[in-house]
Amino acid sequence: MIIAWVVSLILLLSSLVGFAERINALELISLNTLDESQRRFITAEKNLLACEQALVQLIDLEQGQCQIQSGGKNQWLITTREQPVLEVLVYLDIKTGMTTRLNWRQDFE
Repeated sequence: MIIAWVVSLILLLSSLVGFAERINALELISLNTLDESQRRFITAEKNLLACEQALVQLIDLEQGQCQIQSGGKNQWLITTREQPVLEVLVYLDIKTGMTTRLNWRQDFE
């Protein structure tokens, strides 16, 4: 009877160790995924800023990491081409050469 009780405790502890290993593996995957998505988001935001500067300086709007479309009345829609897809609607003040973000969104596909 005592042997059965000791064996059941050993099996219980081994299953507990297995569950702890799986939880740790899932936590590592979660942290790596979060880090990768944050890195991609920061890259997309830097691409948007570069495209805003290109819009202000009126340099080769067709090339680059963004798609730029006119919205009329000095408003421009800037969209990144890579994942994650970010879109901003900016107002370009021609006199001062400054852009103002009117709207921002992430496009989920």
